[in-house]
Amino acid sequence: MPKSPHPRATVAASLSLVFLTGGCAYLEGGGSQSADPDSPECEAFSQWQGNEGTVSVYASIRDEEAERMERSWQQFADCTGIDIQYEGSGEFEAQVQVKVDGGNAPDIALFPQPGLLARFIDAGDAVPAPDSVRTLAEEGWSEDWLNYATVDGELYGTPLGANFKSFVWYSPTYFSENGHEVPQTWDEMIALSDAIAADGVKPWCAGIESGDATGWPATDWIENVILREQGPDVYDQWVGHEIPFNDPQITEAFDRADEILRNEDYVNGGHGNVQTIGTTSFQDAGMPILDDECGMYLMGSFYAAQWPEGTTVGEDGDVFAFNLPPVDPEEGTPVMGGGEFVGAFADRPEVVAVREYLATAEYANSRAAEGAWFSAHQGLDLDGLEAPTDRLGAEILRDPETVFRFDGSDLMPAAVGAGTFWRGMTNWINGEETDVTLDYIEDSWPS
Repeated sequence: MPKSPHPRATVAASLSLVFLTGGCAYLEGGGSQSADPDSPECEAFSQWQGNEGTVSVYASIRDEEAERMERSWQQFADCTGIDIQYEGSGEFEAQVQVKVDGGNAPDIALFPQPGLLARFIDAGDAVPAPDSVRTLAEEGWSEDWLNYATVDGELYGTPLGANFKSFVWYSPTYFSENGHEVPQTWDEMIALSDAIAADGVKPWCAGIESGDATGWPATDWIENVILREQGPDVYDQWVGHEIPFNDPQITEAFDRADEILRNEDYVNGGHGNVQTIGTTSFQDAGMPILDDECGMYLMGSFYAAQWPEGTTVGEDGDVFAFNLPPVDPEEGTPVMGGGEFVGAFADRPEVVAVREYLATAEYANSRAAEGAWFSAHQGLDLDGLEAPTDRLGAEILRDPETVFRFDGSDLMPAAVGAGTFWRGMTNWINGEETDVTLDYIEDSWPS
């Protein structure tokens, strides 16, 4: 999916059908009615009662995902009397700045890029997390996650949802029938690729076409390889431009990715030759796995929604996924991913109450119960996750051996991360020399 958030739209609260759940009344499609605060169903929210008011929340989350999210906090809203007014926008990144500049900032914003939140922190617009929120955050997430919303030791945002961008999708049936096993190291994965190729099947399928965002799936490849080959310190230096984009260590990572992505013996299963990667949409790219026309496809956890209706996702199903393996298993389990962070522009008691609730395991489990979502929260009940790949991703993210890094291009200046990096990778896939691509991106970095 593109580095900016998925295309999602909020629902207008226009339906009047009311249904009762757990003693609280809800308006389908949004809105709420107050519940008896002394009822058993409201006991879990008693600490936030007495903070009635309206809290505006702004994000990029839209459509069905927005409906799920609004349902996930509905009982909290009904039991506390806090009216959460949600707005989702496909132009969130640009419009949140317009709102802040115009004196119409939302109380809370869900930031899909830590760099965007940092912009408002640097400008003095974002409100630091109060001690109560910080305590909940430190109980719930690893330091890796919290560091992305921390500036000069001050926490400004708490993680919310997560997505896993190191998944390699495959067919368990195909693997089993051909005696293949899920690789545990990079070398084992290359040996597996050779074995699949020897059977006359292209081991990899790929596609980087995504409209105006064409090229972003190839950046995921590079980010994953840098994290595995060079380690988290070099990854951080590269993302922060402490080393140049054309540093020899980055060249080495491109060379390793080249062994797969521009290898005619390895790609592009079900679609054609290497050049078809540039014209194959990321949505269609993995489909040949279902027909045993390619063995593997690197794509994020969100790809679970792309498989056709009737596809069984699971360890013994039609498709499943494994984490792109490490180059050196002694260095831990590298994972590259993304997610949203809860930031705020106001500190009224009702706003703090919502920030606190969104930082709890109770909220994470409420949202997970709505489906199609998971979190890196340590208190998340894995049994409540609907999709097997969501459970797998959550298990890996909370593993103490996991070395997590946020999607690099989401942290870079937009002109690079959502501009020259995408275009450069498209040129590279189409045959441009690695040094030319790296010099082009390096020269574009804002001074």
